Amino acid sequence: MQNSTMIQYFHWYTSDNSLWKEIKEKAPEMAKLGITSAWLPPAYKAAGGGYSTGYDVYDLYDLGEFDQKSTVRTKYGNKEEYLAAVNALQSAGIQVIADVVLNHKAGGDETEKVMAVKVNEEDRNQPLAEPEEIEAYTKFLFPGRKEQYSSFKWDYRCFTGVDYNHATGETAIYSLLNEHGSDWEAMVDDEKGNYDYLMYCDIEFRNAAVREELASWGKWYHDMVAFDGVRLDAVKHISPKFFNEWLVRLRKETGKEIFAVGEYWAPGKLPLLLKYIEMTEGNMSLFDAALHHNLHNASNSGSDFDMRTIFDDSLVKANPLLAVTVVDNHDTQPLQALEAPVEPWFKPIAYALILLRVDGYPCIFYPDLVGCSYTDKGKDGQDYEIFLDKVEGIELLMQARVNNAYGMQRDYFDHANCIGWTREGDDEHHGCAVVCSNGEEGTKMMEIGQRYAGKIFKDILGKHAAEITINETGWAEFYCPAGSVSVWTLTGDK
Repeated sequence: MQNSTMIQYFHWYTSDNSLWKEIKEKAPEMAKLGITSAWLPPAYKAAGGGYSTGYDVYDLYDLGEFDQKSTVRTKYGNKEEYLAAVNALQSAGIQVIADVVLNHKAGGDETEKVMAVKVNEEDRNQPLAEPEEIEAYTKFLFPGRKEQYSSFKWDYRCFTGVDYNHATGETAIYSLLNEHGSDWEAMVDDEKGNYDYLMYCDIEFRNAAVREELASWGKWYHDMVAFDGVRLDAVKHISPKFFNEWLVRLRKETGKEIFAVGEYWAPGKLPLLLKYIEMTEGNMSLFDAALHHNLHNASNSGSDFDMRTIFDDSLVKANPLLAVTVVDNHDTQPLQALEAPVEPWFKPIAYALILLRVDGYPCIFYPDLVGCSYTDKGKDGQDYEIFLDKVEGIELLMQARVNNAYGMQRDYFDHANCIGWTREGDDEHHGCAVVCSNGEEGTKMMEIGQRYAGKIFKDILGKHAAEITINETGWAEFYCPAGSVSVWTLTGDK
């Protein structure tokens, strides 16, 4: 079987306003590059209407069909264009990963007077005042949809907290007092005392009616779109019990083993990822935020970083079957809240590390494949123009994953600045040898298998001009340039 590769087919500043049309057009091209699944952005109406990236979700049932928030279409197109994009991907053999944002809702239609407690933003368990009456935008009535698909109306009983008092104009974190509790739901970690609250109107999963509505929506969404998997947003802020229930029911009602990957972003904190996996009983994979942390640090440390440790404390090392590996994403790109980009010089190495090894399910970040530019404000309030260049040789690395990254893996992580590994291949694929250096030009004596004795290997990335002949025992000395990566394959490999 072909190795699986996901693509995040958007970034925070995707601006063309015709993304669904682009995806439909480029689906065959993506398949030829070896993409087997595509993670698409939130497809439903958000508070920001036609300008929103989609994470300020308003109406889960509006896929660009109803006139709400001053627009029918979303930023990416209308419902018909979305469904056409999904069909094109699946027709090309690419699975569709739908972005599911269930932590919060934004853009309420009406306010309510509710009792709430203002809490310390850095310790949400610490009240800053006595309970008080506030006015909050907690009524979601969806007048533009007129109860089509669902008649459920959201009010303050559906939320644990808000961040705005309309009566006073004050922005703060308020814990709502309702029949389901006067505190936050229990989370995996004690960050900020309790990190249940993230933004907007935080959904109350202790409300059985809310859980039933979200389960019904999941089945409706699949019936409408026939997605193959889900990317679950902000799971560190949602009780694991909810997703255990929601995913099991979705899989049962659809009759499909829906793939799920959660965004639990905890850089450098592998134990939290493992704890969440334990509490969700293996029902979902997680993005390997721990490995991304290592890649980011390595790219900023140059030759001072010990490459032998690049996989230390990573999810892909601890639990490879549930690790989705990334080099960057829409949250880590420059000028975003979790900004921690991998520097351009290191990205070819990083992609070799996630694409050409046995473990992990790699996810390509769309700007790394095509490049992009955008302007936004930095933390200092000044405007910055950002250019993200296409990663050098990324298509060749992706093709090497399709053609060569199979069979036994032998690791040579025995030098602080130069590491390597070989993949022996299988009955249908020739293997490859990979050498990476974050310092001077590297060389590595490695075994690739006696089946290649006398065969000649070349660097498909064109970084090194040598022709390497494998000796009679299946070993050879492989090279790579300074601060780079070389991928060696059998001469004439297609």
